[in-house]
Amino acid sequence: MFGNLGFSYIGLLFLLMLFIPNIMWSKRKPQGYTSEKENKLLLFFERLGEVLTCCCSLVFSDFNIHEWTLWLLWLIAAFILMIMYEAWWVRYFRSERKLSDFYSSFLGIPLAGATLPVIAFFMLGMYGKVVCMLIATLILGIGHIGIHIQHKKSIDNKN
Repeated sequence: MFGNLGFSYIGLLFLLMLFIPNIMWSKRKPQGYTSEKENKLLLFFERLGEVLTCCCSLVFSDFNIHEWTLWLLWLIAAFILMIMYEAWWVRYFRSERKLSDFYSSFLGIPLAGATLPVIAFFMLGMYGKVVCMLIATLILGIGHIGIHIQHKKSIDNKN
């Protein structure tokens, strides 16, 4: 139910797919971006969710590929979402890097930069049947997606 302790190379791969573009983003932030005035409760949930999701990704071997079962479809779906997340970043880095580019949708998925990885990590939790990961991604989603919604509304109100 909570998972088997052990290193997850799949979790590491997902984290690399998450962190590498975010590190690149830190030097290529959108014009006018600020993290000021973010809701403190949402920020708390985001930070807590980030820590829990990262830890769960690495310490549960349930995310590694063991044998072919229908549960592997959850992993395939999660991986497809992470590939979509990478494609969204490519589009962002090739854009003019405006706030509207950063809070854009991708293939019909709103706020793709926030929603795609959260859903992918949730599906990873489903694949591994790791309740801790499911809870961690719910906490992360509340904070991370909530903050992105807040920023998007602020942009929409200015326009």
